[in-house]
Amino acid sequence: MKIAFSPCPNDTFTFHAWVHGLVEGAPPPEVTYADIHITNHWAIDREGPEVMKISYASLPWILDDYALIPCGGALGRGCGPLVLSADGEMTPADLAGKTVAVPSERSTAYLLFRLWAKEAVPGGVGEIKVMPFDDIMPAVRDGKVDGGLVIHEARFTYGDYGLHMLTDLGDWWEKETGHPIPLGAIVARRELADDIPRLEEWIRTSVEKAWDDPEASRAYVMEHAQEMDPEVAKAHINLYVNEFTRSLGEEGFAAVETLLGRAAEEGIVPSFDINKLRPYRGVTGE
Repeated sequence: MKIAFSPCPNDTFTFHAWVHGLVEGAPPPEVTYADIHITNHWAIDREGPEVMKISYASLPWILDDYALIPCGGALGRGCGPLVLSADGEMTPADLAGKTVAVPSERSTAYLLFRLWAKEAVPGGVGEIKVMPFDDIMPAVRDGKVDGGLVIHEARFTYGDYGLHMLTDLGDWWEKETGHPIPLGAIVARRELADDIPRLEEWIRTSVEKAWDDPEASRAYVMEHAQEMDPEVAKAHINLYVNEFTRSLGEEGFAAVETLLGRAAEEGIVPSFDINKLRPYRGVTGE
């Protein structure tokens, strides 16, 4: 089975046991490591592996072809994207008409940014520049853009660039809705109908084994962590791998339905059949 996920610590931690043959009955996966903005486009274009980690924000484009697997993803509290600036005196309203760098226009981070900016930035932002997330903080620091939308370990490192936080979109979302933040989702092509329940079991077992023996995955995580400090990698895992990674549950599904439902109402994402978000609906006939 072919699978794609990012080289970020939360993904390598989550999938370590399966990738290394430690999940009984699971076939050895053929792994492609790709940032989520790449897998988002693969899914939308129906390219790439049968199983992928994508952004929840991309689901409305792909639900006819892919089923959401309710485990293995990233959803939680206190882990939202940040909007940064180099000017400590800047306010959200000051972004009106300005240039903002974002990691992807198909990301949950961008979707949250659009929903937030509708309320917080009168008149709206100006130009949106899409760039690799590693390039965003240097671009803000160097004045190439006025603001930056950052994700992942940038939560812990933006101060190293002399940057300032305009808002924590996760904090805003939680206060606005009471829900956790849907970030990354695991999806599988719908023609894998017979394998999808087992796939869920394999991923959940892989997560549980990672928790049972965190040291077992350390070398694998750091091999792919792009020279990240080990303590930052550990903080990244602790933040993004949680009970929602084990099972999305009713609370998780409510968060996803609220986020994507609002986005569809605002015309940020296409309209979609919300029933197809539930496990295997449209796959097994449930």
